[in-house]
Amino acid sequence: MADIAVTAANVVKGANAKTKHGIAGATITAGQLVYEDPADSRKLKPAKADAAATDAVEGIALHAALSGQPLEIDYDDDAFVCGGTIAVGTAYVLSAAVAGSFAPEADLAITNLCTLIGFAKSTTVMMLAIKVTSAAHA
Repeated sequence: MADIAVTAANVVKGANAKTKHGIAGATITAGQLVYEDPADSRKLKPAKADAAATDAVEGIALHAALSGQPLEIDYDDDAFVCGGTIAVGTAYVLSAAVAGSFAPEADLAITNLCTLIGFAKSTTVMMLAIKVTSAAHA
């Protein structure tokens, strides 16, 4: 499998979503996973599972933002519409291939850091439950 292709216009938070706000430190699109960059005033940037500095996912962007603009992110959601097609019952993790993306857990290589994003409840809805481990995938 590969990273999930997200259609930004289809990303929707659930009714019980927990969200927070920050400032984008790069160009962000809806559906991208982001981390806070401590070297850049904690601005939100696309996360990636290939380095400890960028795997600490804070949430997933709910809309687009240019660098310096406000950004709302969803970090805990029992009915998150992820904007892509996912496989029911599959665990999804932060991707090491493309910054901000997520992929099935089986796609991680041994050297990638394992950050759980959530589980697919249907082909479009995910239980978003971000857990950063900063541990290498085995």
